[in-house]
Amino acid sequence: MKRRLLVCFAFIIALASSCKKVESYDPVAQLAADELLIKEFIAANNIEDMRRDSTGVYYSISDPGAEKPEYKGSTLITATYAGRLLNGRDFDAGTIKEYPLGGLIAGWQIGIPKIGKGGKIRLLIPSVYAYGPQASGGIPANSVLDFTITLDDHKESSSN
Repeated sequence: MKRRLLVCFAFIIALASSCKKVESYDPVAQLAADELLIKEFIAANNIEDMRRDSTGVYYSISDPGAEKPEYKGSTLITATYAGRLLNGRDFDAGTIKEYPLGGLIAGWQIGIPKIGKGGKIRLLIPSVYAYGPQASGGIPANSVLDFTITLDDHKESSSN
């Protein structure tokens, strides 16, 4: 019984300390820091065709694809993608099939509606529109993400 109480107490302490870290997180300051990193990355790599969305997500459309539908959070997308950190380290690549756009990181929700079926886009996503102050898998906390995405298909969810 004492051991259980000790484990519960340790869990509560750990949870409280992790909450303090998140509470001190300033997304406005982080977005400004990410903006500088993205601009430096674009300049260092001589990327000329990047545009900035009003949110701070940078994008380059290499193929707009077919006519863009009216995307909703329930729109199911199938896409092939590759994700990298700004240091060039690949962290993920693959295909997602019929996944709700609203269930993806905010950076994808901002970028995907800029293209239609068959379209190709590169996104430089500030950390506040990705995983923020939390590490995820091989992605460190506060990481700007560099995605290349081909939208293979989209359709409205049949559950609506």
